[in-house]
Amino acid sequence: MKRLVIPDSETFAAAIQDEISRNPQGRYFHRLHVVLQVLKGYSTYEAAKFYAHSPRTVQYWVQRLLSEGLMGLWDVDRPGRPGRLSLKEQNKLRKELHKSPGALKYDQNIWDGPLLAHHLKDRYRINLGVRQCQRLFRQLGFSLQRPQPKAAEADPLEQEKFKKTSIE
Repeated sequence: MKRLVIPDSETFAAAIQDEISRNPQGRYFHRLHVVLQVLKGYSTYEAAKFYAHSPRTVQYWVQRLLSEGLMGLWDVDRPGRPGRLSLKEQNKLRKELHKSPGALKYDQNIWDGPLLAHHLKDRYRINLGVRQCQRLFRQLGFSLQRPQPKAAEADPLEQEKFKKTSIE
């Protein structure tokens, strides 16, 4: 049989590897294939070289298969770094965020990332960047909103006349 010539095969290979690594089911089936090669008699070094992994990774997968069965080849949950605020502190902060910043003796009328960073440093002794504080707003169930600017001396009737969609 004649060898197939695939134009731009490196791009296709990279796309397939991305698809496998993005999908938990794809990673599971990939591990099954690698471990299957070892079960068929190939060494972990040969299987690792063929599938572009380290031999230690393949050994780890085989050990997980032997100790946990097929379920051992699924990805395990990775909880990540623990948060800096305890659950009690998060609840306290959530209650504080429901209040106006003015009620907590701040000069601003709305909460934003820099103000929350200052508040956490001042009240909780926690240093977080502005971007992380913006994420914290979402984690606590808040959304960042800005007030619509309106001129103080504006006449509401004149504004309504000016709008394109106003009803006369």
